[in-house]
Amino acid sequence: GLGQVQAMAVLGRLFPLAAEFGVASATISNSQHFGAAGYYCNLAAERDMILLATTNAEPAMAPYGGREAFFGTNPVAACFPTGKGYPVRVDLATSIVSRGNIIAAAKQGDTIPPGWAIDAEGEPTTDAVAALAGAVLTMAGHKGSALALMVETLSGVLSGAAVGPEVGSMYKHMDRKQDVGHFFCLLDVAAYMDVSRFKERIDAMIDQIKGSRRRSGVDEILVPGELEHRRAAENRSMGIRVDDATLNELRALCEELEVSFTLAPSS
Repeated sequence: GLGQVQAMAVLGRLFPLAAEFGVASATISNSQHFGAAGYYCNLAAERDMILLATTNAEPAMAPYGGREAFFGTNPVAACFPTGKGYPVRVDLATSIVSRGNIIAAAKQGDTIPPGWAIDAEGEPTTDAVAALAGAVLTMAGHKGSALALMVETLSGVLSGAAVGPEVGSMYKHMDRKQDVGHFFCLLDVAAYMDVSRFKERIDAMIDQIKGSRRRSGVDEILVPGELEHRRAAENRSMGIRVDDATLNELRALCEELEVSFTLAPSS
């Protein structure tokens, strides 16, 4: 089924269970792409809960030392409520870079930095199109590969969903289901300590991190989720920036479907 629909349905069942028992966990199988894992974690943080979320995906990333894609980019996310006006939100792919960045580079005819990907023959490449035919590399070498395996086990093996090359494509072979798997583990902060005390402690840690000595040329130390919080505020105020390639793609799609293409003026 649709990943976002399944994820929201399961999360809706986990919230009351975590509130009653302190912790609740679930796996999802026979699913599809569920969007940004951090979105669901943010919903938990708004309820003073902590969610760990993982998902596997169609093969796009080679295991450390491998010449072909086996894992998806296998993201892992967690979100922590704070008293800062924004949560600490960790949301990262286990690949060295999001595959979306390579797709964007290919659309715009740009090259990609060395060390991001290999081509279909398993050789290093800076050609974005060749990279899409090959595989993206893991973050931090063998460590990223280990994290990807952890995510694949929780999301795919444990859930009963497809694993590795068994996962179907989101873009082609529509006669074959994707069977993506997800994993959620939800903790209710109040079951462990007073919520206000937790926020005092995490806020103090954030202040210590941001107040620590900076390297030369660094203006500010940021914590995960802080920059995204600022950009979200800018987007709400100024509008969302869209590159020309994506804009042209949207315009062409609207023409094909005979839908009017209108952009709201920025305020």
